[in-house]
Amino acid sequence: MTTTGGLFISFEGIDGAGKSTHIEGLAQAFRAQGRAVTLTREPGGTPLAEKLRSVVLNDTMDAMTEALLVFAARRDHLQQLIEPALARGDVVLCDRFTDATFAYQGGGRGFDLSILSILEQWVQTVRGLEADFIREPDLTVWFDLPAEIAAQRLAGARTPDKFEAQPVEFFKSVSDGYLKRMLASPSRFVRIQADNTRDAVWLDVLTAVQGRGWLP
Repeated sequence: MTTTGGLFISFEGIDGAGKSTHIEGLAQAFRAQGRAVTLTREPGGTPLAEKLRSVVLNDTMDAMTEALLVFAARRDHLQQLIEPALARGDVVLCDRFTDATFAYQGGGRGFDLSILSILEQWVQTVRGLEADFIREPDLTVWFDLPAEIAAQRLAGARTPDKFEAQPVEFFKSVSDGYLKRMLASPSRFVRIQADNTRDAVWLDVLTAVQGRGWLP
């Protein structure tokens, strides 16, 4: 749990999993309870991080360069937006966070997970009241979708970025990366079957948050 008065929820899944609709729905649910909500995304969330997002999504580079840029964006995001919002007591809803780096750069690109873990410690260490700690979401909602269905959803939707244009096998590796992260932190994750109907997926999301006592 966060040591501040805020609440940090991340939303994860491969491209086409349908996170965006439910992020907005959850934001509305929290606002209806009188909570201040900060909506954000990764890479991105701050002017600097958005510039880095454009580079990461569109420019050709190796996996290490990708990982370093993503963590640089994350550091600015944490310092400039996420930590101040949590300190105010906001509910922070973030479209992807560090699990995505382990899934995409680690699983999809095959980059060294131990180096990603070191970067995670460096970038996400926060000074707490009693001791330093690594900032992680209080809850991660993983929209688990078969790669073949994601590809169908994305086909013709828009001009794909370099990740969306990857073959199905890449997204299978990304999904495996998410699974490893969930198995390593099962109490933080909720796995949602994203190939269900929109209403069923929303009910699963809402139930997960209600189950933690954060919504009535």
